[in-house]
Amino acid sequence: MHDIKTLQTQIESIQSKLDSGVTAAAHDGRSSIEAVVKALDTGKIRVAQKSGNDWITNIWVKQAIMMYFRIMEMEEMEVGPFVYRDKIPLKRNYKELNVRVVPPAVARYGCFLEAGVIMMPSYVNIGAWVGAGTMVDTWATVGSCAQIGAGVHLSGGVGIGGVLEPAQASPVIVEDGAFIGSRAIVVEGVRVGKEAVLGANVTLTASTPIIDLRDSNRVITKGVVPERCVVVPGTMEKDAPRGGGKIHTQCAYIIGERKPSTDLKTSLNAALRDFGVSV
Repeated sequence: MHDIKTLQTQIESIQSKLDSGVTAAAHDGRSSIEAVVKALDTGKIRVAQKSGNDWITNIWVKQAIMMYFRIMEMEEMEVGPFVYRDKIPLKRNYKELNVRVVPPAVARYGCFLEAGVIMMPSYVNIGAWVGAGTMVDTWATVGSCAQIGAGVHLSGGVGIGGVLEPAQASPVIVEDGAFIGSRAIVVEGVRVGKEAVLGANVTLTASTPIIDLRDSNRVITKGVVPERCVVVPGTMEKDAPRGGGKIHTQCAYIIGERKPSTDLKTSLNAALRDFGVSV
């Protein structure tokens, strides 16, 4: 049985050897690497956790995931009529976790799903954390190491990007109670604050301008959607290079915020209706 601090020390030692060119270090440290991925799968550790208003990325955990890919062999897996060939096993024990998984949804070993999660035909990758009562709707994807809070709704076709490399990079964060509209895309370590609402087709990358229309100065930020904000897709005019006239590039607009309410579902419905947000 490994304690977490010991595992961290062991993984950091293996990484140091790998960085020094000792390619056998990962295979020599196999038991430690497998222990980290098992701890991820059972929710004993996670790639990132909130500390105050910030999120702390556990670099050594991401390093262990990358080592896991290095030491695992390709193998064929049969699931009923389906045949897969991969290095990472499929997640199991859904009944014990009290998680509903609708065929042909797939979750990879090394992700963690809290009680009450519903996976419609969708995908959750290794290192991801999905909080209690969250809906991962049809054809939504939760990328490697993404951290999804409790009571979140990822609507149909939502793409939550994976951020495995570099190990220092922050994963995508979607905090508790957020609603992500159909076909929205959130990638490159973007953080969506608690109870925020993203309308359909919003695309947020690390460089996407987020323009706050609640402020007469139209404050522009990147990478973080504040709590309870309602966000819709948009474009902004820019000068094309080399005198090519005007072009319109993608952005996102904060058009308002959800009103305080103890009934989050009522609050969400009101926000969608008040601001005419497509989901």
